[in-house]
Amino acid sequence: MTTVGNAVRPKSGRVRKKKPGGAGWRHRWRRDWPLLLMTLPVIVLLGLFHYLPTLGNVIAFQDYSPYVGIRGSEFVGLANFQRMFSEPAFWSALWNTLGITAFQLVFYFPIPIFLALLLNSVLSVRLRTLVQGVVYLPHFFSWVLVVSLFQQMIGGAGLLAQTLRSHGFAAVDLMTNPDSFIVLVTAQAIWKDAGWGMIVFLAALSTINPALYEAAAADGANRWRRMWHITLPGLRPVIVLLLILRLGDALTVGFEQFILQRSAVGGGAAEVLDTYVYYQGLLVGDFGYGAAAGLFKGVVGLVLVLLANRFAHLIGEQGVYSRS
Repeated sequence: MTTVGNAVRPKSGRVRKKKPGGAGWRHRWRRDWPLLLMTLPVIVLLGLFHYLPTLGNVIAFQDYSPYVGIRGSEFVGLANFQRMFSEPAFWSALWNTLGITAFQLVFYFPIPIFLALLLNSVLSVRLRTLVQGVVYLPHFFSWVLVVSLFQQMIGGAGLLAQTLRSHGFAAVDLMTNPDSFIVLVTAQAIWKDAGWGMIVFLAALSTINPALYEAAAADGANRWRRMWHITLPGLRPVIVLLLILRLGDALTVGFEQFILQRSAVGGGAAEVLDTYVYYQGLLVGDFGYGAAAGLFKGVVGLVLVLLANRFAHLIGEQGVYSRS
C-alpha cells in the first residue's frame, strides 16, 4: 500500500482518498475518552437543569394552570402568540429592548477593548494589577448596590444635585429622567461589567506572539501601526465570538437593573421584554402567555446567533462553532 498526495493506493491499484475528518470516531474515542469523562458531570448538569426544563416550553401552547399541570391544561395552539403580537405593550417593550441593545453595542461593547489596549500598554506590572483589580471589582456587585450608588451620586438628593444647589444652580435628577434613561443604564453597565470584558481581551492579548511586535518595530512600524496590523487582528476572533454571543442575548438586556428603576422613570422607558414577561405573565399568573414571550426571545436569539455565526464564517473566523 502506497500513499500518493492525499490518497491511499492499495495493492489492488484502486485509489482511496483519506477521509477529511482524519482518524475515525473509534480512534478518537480511544484517544479522548478521559477528556470526555471529565466533561460528563457538566453534561449531566446541563441536561438536568437546562435542557430537561426546556421541555416545559410546551405551556406556551396551552392555557396553562399550575393546579392541573401540563397534562390537564387546555391546548390552545398559537393563541398566546397571536395575543402577544396584537398587544401594543409587547411591541413597545420589544422596540425598547432592541434600542437599548443597539445603543449598548455602539457605546458599551468597544469600551472593554479600549481598556484592554490601554492597560496592556502600561509597563509597570504593579500599576497594571492595581488598575485591573479596581476596574474588575464592580463586576461582583449586585444591581441593587449599583443602582443605589448611582442614586447617591446623580439622584435628586445625590452628590451632583447637592453640589449644584450649593453653587446656586438648579438641581438635576438623572435617575428619574425617561429621556436619558438609555444613557443611564448603559453607564451603569459599563461601570459594572466593562472590567470583566477587559479581562477577556487581556487574556487574548497575552496569546499574541511578542516576536511580531519586535519584527514590526525593526521594520519601522510605530505604535499605531503595530496596534492596527498586529494587536487588532489578534483580537478579532475574540471580538467576533463575544459579538455573536451578545447578539444571541439581544432581547435580554437585564431584568434586575430595569425592574429596580422602572417605577422611577415609568414603563414607557424602562419596559423591556424581561419586565414585560414578569408583569404581563408571571405576576398575574398567566404562565402560558409568559412562556410564549420567553420562547419568542429564545427563537429570535437562536436565529441571530446562527446568522452572526454564518457571517463570521464568511469573513474567515470560526465563530461559536466551526463549519462542518
